[in-house]
Amino acid sequence: MIDKETLFKEFEVEKQKDIKLSKNPEPREEVFTNRVNFLKSHLDAKKSNPSYYSNLDIDFNNLLKAYTSESPLDSFYKVVFGKTYDEYMFEKQIEEQQDEAEEKYYSIN
Repeated sequence: MIDKETLFKEFEVEKQKDIKLSKNPEPREEVFTNRVNFLKSHLDAKKSNPSYYSNLDIDFNNLLKAYTSESPLDSFYKVVFGKTYDEYMFEKQIEEQQDEAEEKYYSIN
């Protein structure tokens, strides 16, 4: 039986391999080969040995779809926040600036 903790540790190893191969730093790395292979191998293993994965609620198909998309980073941000990474970061920056302005305004008055 496979557990999430073990799976996450194995995934992190594959992620670090990809980051080393990437020209860009995280989160903008452009190499996902090891992570894609990892997901494919577990997807195949889950098909042939479903009982090993019965306690996991991980959707390997959706993860594979995201990691093989043009921009995995944007895919994940669109699923979670409904916008691309750049859109999310821009809005976050605006909010932080507004918070700082409000803080400054109220500290003066």
